Amino acid sequence: MAEVADRIIGILMKNMQNPPERITAETLIHDLEIESFDLAVIVFDIEDTFGVEIPYNAKDEVEGSATVGTFASKTEKLIVSSRMAA
Repeated sequence: MAEVADRIIGILMKNMQNPPERITAETLIHDLEIESFDLAVIVFDIEDTFGVEIPYNAKDEVEGSATVGTFASKTEKLIVSSRMAA
């Protein structure tokens, strides 16, 4: 999961208008205050990078107490599911 989390952190840093100096797997997604447009770009970038489709309701699932690591774990499950379906 560390590789997926690291790549997602890179995508966040690249696509946020005002990224914090540091994002870790423990960073709360809510604390990142991602703008709506940035979120769309981030989701598309993650989908392209990992060859998965992020569910439409993913934003609702990850808000609140979810961390970047939690989202990375969910993304990793999507990657595994995608490979099994292929």
